[in-house]
Amino acid sequence: MERCALNICDGSGFVVDEETRTAKPCQCRAQLVSRRKARSLSAVIPRRYAEVSFERNPVAQMPDPVVRPVRGFVRDLDAQLDAGRGLWLFGDVGTGKTTLAMLVAKAALEGGRSVAIYSLPRLLNEVRRTYDEGSDSTYVDLLDRLAEVDLLHVDDLGAEKSSPWVLEQLYTIVNSRYEAERSMVITTNLDRDALVEQITERTVSRLEEMCDVIPVYGADHRQVVGRQAS
Repeated sequence: MERCALNICDGSGFVVDEETRTAKPCQCRAQLVSRRKARSLSAVIPRRYAEVSFERNPVAQMPDPVVRPVRGFVRDLDAQLDAGRGLWLFGDVGTGKTTLAMLVAKAALEGGRSVAIYSLPRLLNEVRRTYDEGSDSTYVDLLDRLAEVDLLHVDDLGAEKSSPWVLEQLYTIVNSRYEAERSMVITTNLDRDALVEQITERTVSRLEEMCDVIPVYGADHRQVVGRQAS
């Protein structure tokens, strides 16, 4: 049985009154249901990011104006997730956008929240698989689970070649989370204007309302690591 994130119930999601022999939903029940729905989604921190922290490189070397709002978001993580607030990290290749996003996802998982982590191409592949004969998940079921998870982390937004199908799927996912007031953390190499060209204004405008926009600038950390290793 799962544990109660608030240490109130026995992990069932219900508090039992022994005297009246009645049960009422525990305060943890919404999180419990969300975690169960998210079980078939990708919630594993990739090995490369398993040890990320604010005290370790490359985050420790990033400019303070970049790191500070992410640190503040993590510090108030439960309140941010409960309010459906998220982060939009954009900047050049190698500046640490994904690392910062993984910090948020890792903190959410450690806090007992449900998390789904995907690159955009992989997420769209999951949607395509629901059309396969014998698929263990229907299209509607997958969208329902993506809408309900506490935090959806989408990497490389705008990386997928646009088509009417891609644009509609992305809008549907973003809009379902927008309407449900669920948090998203996104990373992209594109600024707002370029992202609008790639995924349309209606999707971008919803993300803007849901997320705090953080420009991520600085050195290409991959090139720095490569030079240090050579």
